[in-house]
Amino acid sequence: MRYFLGIGSNVGERLGYLRAAVGGLAARGVAVTRGSCVYETTPVDAPCAQMNYLNAVVECECGHAPHELLGMLHEIERENGRERGVRNAARTLDMDILLAGDARLAGAELTVPHPRLHERLFVLTPLRELAPAVVHPVLERTIEALYHACRTASTECVRLFAPHYVLLSC
Repeated sequence: MRYFLGIGSNVGERLGYLRAAVGGLAARGVAVTRGSCVYETTPVDAPCAQMNYLNAVVECECGHAPHELLGMLHEIERENGRERGVRNAARTLDMDILLAGDARLAGAELTVPHPRLHERLFVLTPLRELAPAVVHPVLERTIEALYHACRTASTECVRLFAPHYVLLSC
């Protein structure tokens, strides 16, 4: 199945954590086929003042079901010092399943497509690089259209930080 994963970090060696995420996927047999550029973005819905995030999106292929892949993502986060607690708190590494093919899942632990994907410029900007013509399976709009709608309404600051090859050149 083809997945698009969002990865982000705003604590410590942010770029190093993003690269560790890609390496952690590869070590588990998940084929990362493409990566977006890396963007520096302002925190969204943060409970307190935080450093800016580095965010990117990777496209990958694997035979794992979404819940299995989510378990792997949580393992990779833990291996990189992620502590879960306060929602939207600063973190060393955050990994989310944004899209899983055309799958639609709604559960306590996992909702696919990601339920706030269309509201987050920090996700839509790198996702648009990789998949502008992909249609959101629930909203039935392209990622390109969702990006433009969000960009008009968003107050987020998103700026290019590093080119795409920095994630995949580990």
